[in-house]
Amino acid sequence: MGGGVAIWALRRAAARSMRGQSHDIMLAHVCCMDSKLSRNSLVHEKGHCDISKGCILLKPYSSGCSYSVMSFLWCRKLSSDVGARQGQKDDDLEDGFSDKELPPEADAMVELEENENDEELVSEGEISEEDTKITANDSLGLLDCVSDFPMKKRRRGKRAQSPLFKIIMGAPSDSFNSTLDKWVKDGNRLGRDEISFTMLNLRRYRLYMKALQFLKWLEANKCIEFLEHDYASHLDLIAKVLGLQKAEDYLEKVPESLRGEVIYRTLLANCVATNDLQKSEAVFNKIKDLGLPITTFSCNQLLLLYERIDFKKIANVLSLMERENVKPSPFTYRLLIDMKGRAKDVLGMEKIIDMMKAQGVEPNLVIQAMVAKYYIFAGLKEKAEAILREIEGGDIEENHDACMALLPLYAALGKADEVGRIWKICKSDPLLDECLSAIKAWGILGQTENAEEVFENMLKRWKTVPSKYYNELLKAFVNNKLLSKGEEFARRMSDNGYFIDRTNLDALVKLYVDVGEVEKADSILYKAFKYNNTRPLYSSYVVVLDKYSERGDIHNAEKIFQQMRQFGYVDRLKPYLSLLQTYINAKSPAYGFRERMRADNVLSNKVVEAKLAAADPFRNPQLSGLFG
Repeated sequence: MGGGVAIWALRRAAARSMRGQSHDIMLAHVCCMDSKLSRNSLVHEKGHCDISKGCILLKPYSSGCSYSVMSFLWCRKLSSDVGARQGQKDDDLEDGFSDKELPPEADAMVELEENENDEELVSEGEISEEDTKITANDSLGLLDCVSDFPMKKRRRGKRAQSPLFKIIMGAPSDSFNSTLDKWVKDGNRLGRDEISFTMLNLRRYRLYMKALQFLKWLEANKCIEFLEHDYASHLDLIAKVLGLQKAEDYLEKVPESLRGEVIYRTLLANCVATNDLQKSEAVFNKIKDLGLPITTFSCNQLLLLYERIDFKKIANVLSLMERENVKPSPFTYRLLIDMKGRAKDVLGMEKIIDMMKAQGVEPNLVIQAMVAKYYIFAGLKEKAEAILREIEGGDIEENHDACMALLPLYAALGKADEVGRIWKICKSDPLLDECLSAIKAWGILGQTENAEEVFENMLKRWKTVPSKYYNELLKAFVNNKLLSKGEEFARRMSDNGYFIDRTNLDALVKLYVDVGEVEKADSILYKAFKYNNTRPLYSSYVVVLDKYSERGDIHNAEKIFQQMRQFGYVDRLKPYLSLLQTYINAKSPAYGFRERMRADNVLSNKVVEAKLAAADPFRNPQLSGLFG
């Protein structure tokens, strides 16, 4: 039966949007996200299922299957949650589990990343010796597209030098090829191990342009015989640097004998990364049409995409996984646990963990931290503490990987002493990510002085750090309403060439609005877009628009509304309601407002119609006499 139990459970969770239907109907149509689907629409040719068209094939289930009854019972608790998620078209789609989707109480808790790209800064051209052990699947460093989000282990110890990496780092773009030509001509070794080692370094630092230049040079000079993974690595870099269309064009140039599942899954991952629903589905269906294996990785990519932007299609993927006997991975379980946790369905979350263990999959650190987070959110502190003890293990000093998760989780429990204890273990020889977690933890506890101390000591140890470390300290100031410190630190970031991320920008905007400085909030939104080319969050604009609306400030409200239009944020009702309320508060007629909404394909409702009536000059008692 393999992963059938877990797949069935996830399908049932996805089917929660079928509110108002009887138990019998829900059991009979467990995968149907649209109650209008007929019985015949569930039948299709064996082996074919077009995800984009929502084809589903139901297997007969015996009434004696206890797990199906259990799944049905606990999944119903999610029914009220999915409706909100379905109608929520917020802009922040960068991560399947982004902070904006978390309950407010959980915003500051740990959100570990299962992404090999999160780098620990090392001195230029250096990398852990452990990372020099290249496997066949890591050919040319293709880690972030062909693996199923492995948990990254932070490593201390001796570093290995990479001469080729140093040469590439120092090579100007206009003489890149000639620099490498000379390096080889001088008798330097250029074997597959050295190439793979260099590619891993380039990807770790996100130097995708240089990595692409390097691969182009390798392919043009036939330095090595390209394998499928090598072509996939090249395609991945083209997608990242030049876009999906160029990547698709390159795929056509790959020898047909080497256009295997790895090539297409790499393209699929990049389509999903850009939230391109149509292309993602087309690539997935291409994999099936070519008779290539349907892997857990590819299915998880679709699950991740649909969890972001089309929740109702999750059931289709799970049905396909069950039919094709695709075994769930830890990421699949993580997705289900996350859905249960967001819905405060603790019992359902625990049952998924039981199913996971029954399939022989032990929760990794990321899942354990997620479970602890949702226990805290649900107010189950004792259960959360039990998970934290499991995470610590027998000796935390021998289990440094757990420190990053433990620091903010203990902080979320309000346990400053435990945060101090864990940080004391890391303090003498910390990793960058441990510093980040410590800054986060002290910020949660409101002890910003300790967060500042960690940050300043970190800068003494590493001269330059990624912007996320600056942003974490800024978040601590903003969340603790320290406006003057936040402003000062924001200026420091700007002076040092760092950009404020969208989440912190959003928090700053709201803080300025809270203290009555809406013009200042308006100004930083404008500057973020004009000078930093940053796309502010939808919520950042809404809070400013609402404040101008309260004041009846039509000029500034219209200005913010037009900025929102630039980013496609006026395809929903809320901005129109706020703008319309501005005219009402200003006692000014809103000419042509209904036509503006129609032009943007925004549907009206009773609330809008009532406001339109209030703003209609022909119904205004003060003006009606003019037309009598």
